[in-house]
Amino acid sequence: MVVLRAPRVYRPQADTWLLSRAMREVPSLPGGRVLDVCAGTGALTMAAAAAGAGSVTAVDLSWSALMSTWMNCRLRGIAVELLHGDFGSALRLPRFDVVVANPPYVPAGRATGRGAALAWDAGPDGRSVLDRLCAMLPDLLTERGVGLIVHSAISDPERSLCQLRGLGENAHVAATGTVPFGPVMRSRAGWLAANGFIQPGQREEELVVIRVDRTSSPVADPA
Repeated sequence: MVVLRAPRVYRPQADTWLLSRAMREVPSLPGGRVLDVCAGTGALTMAAAAAGAGSVTAVDLSWSALMSTWMNCRLRGIAVELLHGDFGSALRLPRFDVVVANPPYVPAGRATGRGAALAWDAGPDGRSVLDRLCAMLPDLLTERGVGLIVHSAISDPERSLCQLRGLGENAHVAATGTVPFGPVMRSRAGWLAANGFIQPGQREEELVVIRVDRTSSPVADPA
């Protein structure tokens, strides 16, 4: 998929395409209300529309990202609702049948990202956005809704599973893939190794998509 990007908007990477494939396997996607969290260029918004979503809403903290989403959707004749701000702003809207999220998850030396780094910096443990998103996800979904969140293995997907299951949700790993480091991970490899997130010399990461199915019985943590 060819997408336009405003300055300082991160281009789609392997995590976007892994999440897109997992999203297309959701039965309630055709005709459903879809929320794209941390929309960036709107690649997932467009993928949802192409798969037959009834409506699509994109939310992002970056005005440049929302501009990119709007431009890409406009070129394809896709109607999209844009929300500027944290994903919590979507709580004021009717709940969604599908929520897809590619949030910041790269550990960083500072607590919050700045500028373009808002798209990837996620605090000292890579969880500054993931923890809030896991806590809020059930409140964004309908009773039959499905949520999908993509992680890197270095940002502790097991912690997300435990958080979501602790809320009574059926959470499981829906997709994985091992990919070469992208530009952010390559630039930060030395710091990540020094802080124990990766092995010295490591240049690949595992991506993990966690899926929440609200229609199913909760999955119990193993004893």
